[in-house]
Amino acid sequence: MDICVIGGSRYFGRRVVERLVARGHRVTVVNRGSAPAPPPAGARHVVADRDDEAGLDAALGTLAFDAVVDQVCYTPRQAAVARRVLAPRTRRYLMTSTVEVYEHEHRPDALVREDAVDPQSVSVDLGLPWDRPDFLEARYGEGKRQAEAVFAQDPAVTFAAVRVAHVLGGADDFTGRLTHYAERIRRGEPIAVPARNHPATYIHVEEIADLLVWAVVEAEFTGALNAASQGVLTTGDICEAVTRRIGGGLSPVYREAEGGAVSPFSFTRAYAMDNSRATALGYSFRPAADWLDRAVAETLEARP
Repeated sequence: MDICVIGGSRYFGRRVVERLVARGHRVTVVNRGSAPAPPPAGARHVVADRDDEAGLDAALGTLAFDAVVDQVCYTPRQAAVARRVLAPRTRRYLMTSTVEVYEHEHRPDALVREDAVDPQSVSVDLGLPWDRPDFLEARYGEGKRQAEAVFAQDPAVTFAAVRVAHVLGGADDFTGRLTHYAERIRRGEPIAVPARNHPATYIHVEEIADLLVWAVVEAEFTGALNAASQGVLTTGDICEAVTRRIGGGLSPVYREAEGGAVSPFSFTRAYAMDNSRATALGYSFRPAADWLDRAVAETLEARP
């Protein structure tokens, strides 16, 4: 297959490209060329800014693809450019989305299914200041919801969105979230959690890379697909795994936040994802509890 990956130089996007190349697919990576490392060996590299419609169109030239895997579509404006420039060049467009599209859900007694957010009914507002980093950071889930909607509402596009759970693991985890916990536990500083702290769904960095390769190469689904390991994890589960890793007889200390910011992986709403659609389509997820200690070790060994 001829596959275009937008992004693909960092974290699980890089793993997707490596897997596709190893399986013999012809992979074109499109990005601005600003990542610390070049795309994996064996992939063709096209340098282009996805926000520059004319430049992206010119850089792609006559290239066409069996599938596009868009790793870095965060706003409806970016989706609109991609729909005009990339969608006509491909048979199927697959976008990596996020569990945060469900941020307004609250289902403490049930896992959230894909139909909880229907992109066909999401209003798109291209006039919002999506190019402002502070605006986008505060509206990450909304940006992804509207980006999905741009593709889903165009009947000419064969579109799929993989809604990715919170990702853990890897020496190249750049988020600093596990390091945050390790530092606070070592110093005996309290970890801020909400009064009602809900568990969430997670996925290992290697598992999401495997799933995305399956989604683009083997599966033919359209619409949204939740991607999450089996089972949920709490803030306590993660902190206890960090404590096991750093040793020293330490114990995490929790403090109930009173209206202020809470620690990473602490949630005031319950929107853990239901993964039954993916399993019905033939993908088998591992239990999150089986890989949690490994994920913590991988990251803390690189960022102690």
